[in-house]
Amino acid sequence: MIETAILALGLVLVVEGLVYALAPSLVEELLAMLKALPEETRRLMGLAALALGLALVWIAKSLGA
Repeated sequence: MIETAILALGLVLVVEGLVYALAPSLVEELLAMLKALPEETRRLMGLAALALGLALVWIAKSLGA
């Protein structure tokens, strides 16, 4: 179980690092666009991302990961 959590955290850091390394100006633009959204919309986007992430983890574990 802990191995899976460490793997997941490592993969998140790899993806985040790639985004900042390859397109830092795009990240700044994205943050500006997010800041322009209402707080409730950002909260709903976060909850949707959370639900999708949980669903993907559940599917992966169901498939034997």
